[in-house]
Amino acid sequence: MSQYIVSARKYRPDSFGTLIGQDNIARTLSNSIKRGQLAHAYLFCGPRGVGKTTTARIFAKMINCVHPGPDMQPCGECESCVSFQEGRSYCIHELDAASNNSVEDIKALMEQVQVPPQVGKYSVYIIDEVHMLSQSAFNAFLKTLEEPPAHAIFILATTEKHKILPTILSRCQTYDFNRISIPDMVRNLRAIATKENVAIDDESLHVIASKADGAMRDALTIFDQTVAFCGTDVKYEDVIRNLNVLDYEYSFRLVDYFLSGDYGSAFLLFDEILSKGFNALHFVGSLSSHLRNLVVARTGGLESLLELPDSLKKRYATQASRCSVQFLFDALGITTACETGYKAAVNPRLHIEYALMRLSRLVPLTTGPVAPAEDAFSSAKKKADATERAVSSSTTAPSSAKNNADATGSASSSGAIQAPAPRRRPAKTGSALSINSIMEEKAEEPAPVELVQEEVALPEDELVRLKWKELAGEYSSKPRLASMLSGGNIQLTEENGVKLVEFFVVNEAQKQWVEEKMLRELEKKLRDLLSCSKVNVVVSVTPMEESEKKPYMPEEKAKDLMEKNPEVRAFVADMGLDTK
Repeated sequence: MSQYIVSARKYRPDSFGTLIGQDNIARTLSNSIKRGQLAHAYLFCGPRGVGKTTTARIFAKMINCVHPGPDMQPCGECESCVSFQEGRSYCIHELDAASNNSVEDIKALMEQVQVPPQVGKYSVYIIDEVHMLSQSAFNAFLKTLEEPPAHAIFILATTEKHKILPTILSRCQTYDFNRISIPDMVRNLRAIATKENVAIDDESLHVIASKADGAMRDALTIFDQTVAFCGTDVKYEDVIRNLNVLDYEYSFRLVDYFLSGDYGSAFLLFDEILSKGFNALHFVGSLSSHLRNLVVARTGGLESLLELPDSLKKRYATQASRCSVQFLFDALGITTACETGYKAAVNPRLHIEYALMRLSRLVPLTTGPVAPAEDAFSSAKKKADATERAVSSSTTAPSSAKNNADATGSASSSGAIQAPAPRRRPAKTGSALSINSIMEEKAEEPAPVELVQEEVALPEDELVRLKWKELAGEYSSKPRLASMLSGGNIQLTEENGVKLVEFFVVNEAQKQWVEEKMLRELEKKLRDLLSCSKVNVVVSVTPMEESEKKPYMPEEKAKDLMEKNPEVRAFVADMGLDTK
């Protein structure tokens, strides 16, 4: 039986061309080797598993390669390359600073640096986890790092750049490694699965890549774990069960329940998720991510932000087409607030179930099969038509009643069966009044004809201005705000089918206060008054040339008085008075 090697070691990149997700760093280092512009110290920073140590080893091997390829790839045949591959190179030295972080370890390294290389031009010293060095060790390392021998090159690698001393950072060329994107990891995992004869679908690879959180080493480790659990035929259901990942299906079903207003089914599905051992907070986070993906799928031009397989992208686009943007925004607000208050909740399960109920109640207001919201003008027109029909029916009622009476008389004379007239309930005396009798009488009374307000006949802008005055009147208990709303000038414009109501304040302080404290409330009340959701309120500051300049200081008041009254100006000049 051959010795098993994990994928993270077996498929470790051995050249700049095989590095994953670090193309800019690979190009920079290969060009510096090609041009002979090698620095004496490099610092590789970035999260775990993104290729810092691997890049350092490739760079060290390329420096001493005798016959590099045209694309600056190691030849793999010279003594330097062969000794490196066999692990017996005396030109490349690796030091783990996590376990060798004392001053004595650094002094031993400094003595070793003085020895020239036996093969090749350079001795490369790779110090991993360099942030683990003690303060004294860093200070002992400073002088050698600044002026090393001509044959020595230092490559420092760390996951915590903020712990490195500024004096060390200033002596190194710093390279920041990025997290590896999900598409890059999926492509690499697909190639490795093909080499290992493992059948796996794209959904499973995306789950593995998402679980790795940008670290290729973690992705390969999870891949080996999945193959050990599932064998060479990997199914999506087995992957999510082995990795304890919440299935996408739950989120799709929940949103369907929200759109239909079925909070009972949402409760049962949440209970099923908890019974499978999933964390409740992770469930809410997964739902928030699903809603975010729906927002992205519904907005054109953002498809690149969905790091998902094509099958899931189509499914997201289908469900997003059934949701309004307002519904998705409100739903995201509910889920994020639920995440924020989860730890402070006395009953966490009830806290989440209440959020599910609120999500189910969003449907009649924003989405679903409900008719689109009407604006104030179309609804006012319908009310006017209804009133005209009611008035016309009331005017024709006497004639129709007379015709009915004639028809009744003729019917009775001809011997036809006559329908009994409805009985009128006798009037109640004061002693016979009761709650039930009052309610019955009220139920028999005909519904009053709805009167149309006078503003429905006004043009669009006039209606908005009238409602704005009503809105200002609602804040009579707050005189300063009421005067600001009623006294300020407003301008009405339209942009992308949305009515913009811009009102002006005196200064930036008032504008900032309104935007932070009152803007959302003003928008909501104005939309309710107009019965139209396509109205936005904007706050602006009155330009200086339009605002009336008022004198405040005594000197300003005196000058203003002299400018307005020539007699006062002449009196001041005759008496030689000083206005300052």
